[in-house]
Amino acid sequence: MKLLVTGGCGFIGSNFIRYCLTSHPDYMIINVDKLTYAGNLENLSDLSNSPRYHFIKGDIAESKLMDDLVKQGVDAIINFAAESHVDRSIEDPNAFIRTNIFGTFVILEAIRKVFPKQKIRLLHISTDEVYGSLSETGAFKEDMPLAPNSPYSASKASADMLVRAYHQTYGISAIITRCSNNFGPYQFPEKLIPLLISNAIEDKELPIYGDGMHVRDWIYVEDHCRALDVVLHHGKEGEIYNIGGRSELPNLYVAKTILNKLGKPFSLIRFVSDRPGHDRRYAMDFSKIERELGWRPLISFEEGISLTIEWYKTHQEWWRRIKTGEYLEYYNRMYKNR
Repeated sequence: MKLLVTGGCGFIGSNFIRYCLTSHPDYMIINVDKLTYAGNLENLSDLSNSPRYHFIKGDIAESKLMDDLVKQGVDAIINFAAESHVDRSIEDPNAFIRTNIFGTFVILEAIRKVFPKQKIRLLHISTDEVYGSLSETGAFKEDMPLAPNSPYSASKASADMLVRAYHQTYGISAIITRCSNNFGPYQFPEKLIPLLISNAIEDKELPIYGDGMHVRDWIYVEDHCRALDVVLHHGKEGEIYNIGGRSELPNLYVAKTILNKLGKPFSLIRFVSDRPGHDRRYAMDFSKIERELGWRPLISFEEGISLTIEWYKTHQEWWRRIKTGEYLEYYNRMYKNR
């Protein structure tokens, strides 16, 4: 099987590529990534000489590139490519509209142009944030109306609607997955958990929005990769599958857990002004994928956070380069030498 992965140098994409190449020894993967601030070649540097892995620096919003790649023949496209940081979307939504909406449109058009001669499965990676915010009870279900509250989540909801429309109108094989908050190795350290871990290691303050009681459903990235693998091979086209970790926790609890495991004082916690439109609670009902495809999370939050902390402790050079900006020079140098 030949897979085209978009945004594969990011956090979840790079973990999926590793998982897929390990789980399927006969698979080939082409990874297209624009290498924006969160795309890091170092995440997959050990695969650079693999005959089953090929990297292309490129933008999914460039139609000629995507058309050419699709025409070469791929069995499936897994679309991770996205601008994903809510705070950045509030400051400047433009890149989110271009990549998340227009980029998805370009991919869909590339598939439509060769359909039905080439039948390509599209697995579109979305987010639980398209549903909006929950009260103290209940959980997101796949058939709930979308109610995004940030430019980021609105752009992802728009992309989801395009994917659905292209399946309904043109008959292309497309599936949407919506996952809760991921954590694990190679996550860009502006995100909550790697930011808290790296700051704690450096004895810096841990910024927490508002009262710290915003609840997220956390899932270890390897569990997410397993779910995507199952959906790619056994999911029903035209369907949406929620993926969750069954670990609903307030941000303050996450921060205190990290400090406890690192032996750092709670005095490092600093409450900061809440961001605009901050969703109060997310929770995923993933009974559909559990019932229909037999997937469920295997790694608890406690186990996953211990593994994650250990990874960041032993890979300090990786995240320190990112925090100082040196990683930009690093992967630019790596790309020039390819």
